[in-house]
Amino acid sequence: MPNILDIRRRIRSVINTRQITKAMKVVSAAKLRRAQERALAARPYAQMLTNVLKSLVARAEIYDPETGEPKHPLLAQREEKNILLIIVTGDKGLAGAFNTNITKAATRFLDSKAGRNIDIEAVGRKGRDFLRRRYPAAKVQTQSLAELEESIDADSETGERVGAIQISGEHVGVLGKVAFAQAHALAESVIARYQREEIDAVYVVFNEFKSVIAQRLIVEQILPIGEIGEQAVRLAEELPEEEKKRAKEAAISAGVGMRGGERAGEPVTEFGTAQVDYIYEQPPTELFRALLPKYVAIQVFRALLESVAAEHAARMTAMDSATNNATDMIDSLTLVMNRARQAKITKEIIEIVSGAAAMCRSC
Repeated sequence: MPNILDIRRRIRSVINTRQITKAMKVVSAAKLRRAQERALAARPYAQMLTNVLKSLVARAEIYDPETGEPKHPLLAQREEKNILLIIVTGDKGLAGAFNTNITKAATRFLDSKAGRNIDIEAVGRKGRDFLRRRYPAAKVQTQSLAELEESIDADSETGERVGAIQISGEHVGVLGKVAFAQAHALAESVIARYQREEIDAVYVVFNEFKSVIAQRLIVEQILPIGEIGEQAVRLAEELPEEEKKRAKEAAISAGVGMRGGERAGEPVTEFGTAQVDYIYEQPPTELFRALLPKYVAIQVFRALLESVAAEHAARMTAMDSATNNATDMIDSLTLVMNRARQAKITKEIIEIVSGAAAMCRSC
């Protein structure tokens, strides 16, 4: 029979752990609300930019009428010999299978592109650590988005490759407070490499966040640009039903809304499709060339924002499950302690009765 004091120590330890997981759940719920608000605040700009580009496509010549080749380099389709993959994970753990699922999806994508040269931009500490153990780092490597901002205009070469798959950049600590300048710097670097034909395609792996129960892990192609406003999703994995159920229970207990934000209003939505002859101050072709890089930047920015929100949602769900498991363990240990205490009391009573009976016989 276990010692009662040992069981009490275990119960106290589990109670302390439950307090920690409960506090982390509350913190993650608060951060999730802010992350949702930031993601929603960025949607109107992204939607209007998309619709302006759609309007310009209908009014500008984006393809050469003689050769049929696109006039903008970001629309140029090439054979995928050199690929850039942006992997967005979290900087911290204790988020269930959030980071593991992303790295698994990235590994499957890399396997599907076997035989090609692939450069990896690792955003987030967990993904960076996972990739470091498996792939070498490039000889010339950008360590942070701050360095990217200083070197965007530099026409530096990437140097000799150290392997078919190599890590070309590491960006740790940028997800704590995502700023558009960071996403813009990364996008400008990617665009510059694509225009120099160092890479032929750009993909990003991240958790797409619509609401707490509506998430999916996707691999999206952002370069070359296909159809404006349409996601080029190459791989998508929905949350399992059991995970959705746990996320719903965690959201209800934490008071987090489970509905995603509404889409942009009707005037914004109809801008690109309305049959109106807009008058632009600059020629439509010039506007199109200037806005297309911003479209790529907003796609990267959206991936970072939604990944942060999905990470907080996953951590909130994981901490809710840990809190519930701790409560079940406390109940189980309390039952074991009561049984041990009752067995001890019964044993003492038997000893007293046996001693009294022995004294009576001796008298």
